[in-house]
Amino acid sequence: MSTSTRATVLYDAPGPKGRRLNLIITAVTGLVALAVLYWIGTVLFANGQLDSAKWTPFINSQTWTTYILPGLWGTLKSAVVSVLLALVMGTALGLGRISESRALRWFCGVIIEVFRAIPVLILMIFAYQMFARYQIFPSKHLAFAAVVFGLTMYNGSVIAEILRSGIASLPKGQREAATALGLSPRQTTWSILLPQAVAAMLPALISQMVIALKDSALGYQIGYIEVVRSGIQSASVNRNYLAALFVVALIMIALNFSLSALASRIERQLRAGRARKNIVAKVPEHPDQGLITKDQVNADWHDPDYKDLKTPGVQ
Repeated sequence: MSTSTRATVLYDAPGPKGRRLNLIITAVTGLVALAVLYWIGTVLFANGQLDSAKWTPFINSQTWTTYILPGLWGTLKSAVVSVLLALVMGTALGLGRISESRALRWFCGVIIEVFRAIPVLILMIFAYQMFARYQIFPSKHLAFAAVVFGLTMYNGSVIAEILRSGIASLPKGQREAATALGLSPRQTTWSILLPQAVAAMLPALISQMVIALKDSALGYQIGYIEVVRSGIQSASVNRNYLAALFVVALIMIALNFSLSALASRIERQLRAGRARKNIVAKVPEHPDQGLITKDQVNADWHDPDYKDLKTPGVQ
């Protein structure tokens, strides 16, 4: 493939001098990174942080069943419940923002702006104190309810804005055509606008789930049992804080990477065609195409009108 074909819409492909300069910069950066890692490893080894005794507790199943797994269950439980509630709340507030009623638009707008502006930790502490003061939930569920409240209110407000912007990005002709067909505003929103907006904002919604999963660790401040708190409790018993935090970090990275990969997968599926509802199926695409062309955006060779732009003469 020629260099001109590989050019992107942002900049031209580098020439021989540019490639040499990039190679030199990459090599120097790699050497510096290796030197820094070597220095960190030397310091940790000198302080005994890499001793096998610090890491062997994680080979013992009791460490996992007593600390890590219950904390991981608390993280997943609070994240899943809050995301489900945030989707319901975000949908309601987002539709309220585009309602024909001015009072409803104003009311939903105030809720969205207020809860988007308040830090999640403040929401959790406020909910914990309020639930305890008025005995809204049993004491053993106070921390869980406060974490879910904080995550739901914040992420629900963000999802409402995502939904509103997704609907606003649709062509105005869609609403006008629905009106011409005699559909009511409610039918237009639920049958025409909302399905398209959900498809467009699905990757953003999954990214918001990643944020909710990470923010669940803030429940540590109000005594909620989640994976970070469990890891620190394990470190307090075994006196291996670095090893415990390293294991917890790996768990969080694995969870967030899985959700991010799911978001990327769904985005590629939507790019390949909205008829592809199976996110496990292989996505037909041409990697490293260069310019963004129809051949890359929709590379479905099952389409009768499909043409391979790499070899136009071949059908």
